Amino acid sequence: MKNIYVRLLDKLKEQKPLALATIVETKGSTPQVPGASAFFSSKGLLDGTLGGGLLEADAQREALKALKKKASLLSEFSLKADISEEDGAICGGEVRILIDACPEEHKDAFRDLSQSLYKRRPGVLATFINRISEERVSIFRHCIERKEKLAANQNEPLSFFKEEIKRAFSEGKPFFLKIKKEIFPGKAKEKFLFLEPVFPLPQLVIAGAGHIGQVVTHLGSLLDFEVTVIDDRPEFANKEKLPDADHIIVDEIGKAIQNFPVSSDAYVVIITRGHKHDGAALRQCITSDAAYIGLIGSIRKIKLMRKKFLEEGWATPRQFDRVCAPIGIDIQSKTVEEIAVSIAAQLVLVRSQTQKERKDVKWSGP
Repeated sequence: MKNIYVRLLDKLKEQKPLALATIVETKGSTPQVPGASAFFSSKGLLDGTLGGGLLEADAQREALKALKKKASLLSEFSLKADISEEDGAICGGEVRILIDACPEEHKDAFRDLSQSLYKRRPGVLATFINRISEERVSIFRHCIERKEKLAANQNEPLSFFKEEIKRAFSEGKPFFLKIKKEIFPGKAKEKFLFLEPVFPLPQLVIAGAGHIGQVVTHLGSLLDFEVTVIDDRPEFANKEKLPDADHIIVDEIGKAIQNFPVSSDAYVVIITRGHKHDGAALRQCITSDAAYIGLIGSIRKIKLMRKKFLEEGWATPRQFDRVCAPIGIDIQSKTVEEIAVSIAAQLVLVRSQTQKERKDVKWSGP
């Protein structure tokens, strides 16, 4: 799980002061989107990004001040500097960043989020922000699992925002809301709610830990997949060869894929050392709901394998036709690295298409 809140939770175990900065609102052209986060120690950036450049440098200065004062704040940054100015960002937009100087106070919410992701359930991190003064805000966080019901007497503040929470889940994007004073009267000058949907990473299952598999593992990790590599050779399937893998399974390849929960957010890449292992892997997932199945091999090999699968009744023509084979986008690749890039590009393309299709699916929600 590569989510930044999960990584923050791990870092908080060291019991060192940290400041968490999150973009909650943008207007115009900006280097990052709402939900982009980074956390800082007294020495500077530790993890994440707010877009780099001048914006991140300015946010870091504010975060270090907040960390020193132990005072959280909601800061506005303008990116409308003139092109003739030596300093200043010229993107043209505006960014509002929440700087949490005491994220350790919200460990329970981050832990709930981590557990939700571990169970592969989407969640929404709800952050209430009360602006006490221009230089200080108070923060309350709560994690909502997708199946959680918001009863009137439970999580009462959130029960006023059921429709907004549904939208955050169904549209898959954050919402920054200004709360009307009549809903929650109090001394705060302004009140806001930031709803940030957090989804489990799509699973990339790589059958084969050879040279191509190793490079695809690295690229898959960079491209925000949760990567599982399966191979029956411990000399290949190990952390030294696969440092970027989230999970490594050393077992007979067909058996391991049979036991793996291949769901609709799984992307299966079959690149074993031979057609026998390729066929065993494909047999175990070809009838699954996987978002993607890719099979390496020449056109002749794919034709022979298709014929075998249809003759043996292991798959229907329609099931075999949804397999991306030969695997990858045609970029005239020759080397191991080029083949891996062509596979990674196809994964990104299919993932984008799949996510676009799923945005149309509405969630009944709480």
